[in-house]
Amino acid sequence: MASLRRLKRDVDYVVTEILSDCYLTIEFHPEKKDEVVAIMEKAVQLRNNLFQRANNPVEKNNASLVRKHYRQVWLDLFNEADELFSSLSAISQ
Repeated sequence: MASLRRLKRDVDYVVTEILSDCYLTIEFHPEKKDEVVAIMEKAVQLRNNLFQRANNPVEKNNASLVRKHYRQVWLDLFNEADELFSSLSAISQ
């Protein structure tokens, strides 16, 4: 991982893309608004959770553990984002 700043930017970017897709889905499928809003809430919770974890690494003195911690945050971002995009895709079909 290059830096904490880049990780936070990537988290914001991915969550923003999820929210943008949610707004488009609401525009095209207004009858499914409640389901899409639930996905939006999960996306915001994901962002807050990842920022909390990024700002507070488990063990600050051990560089190896810190790298593993941030790598796990990075992996969780993409796994959770993929799950949210899949849920949104299922709703919009």
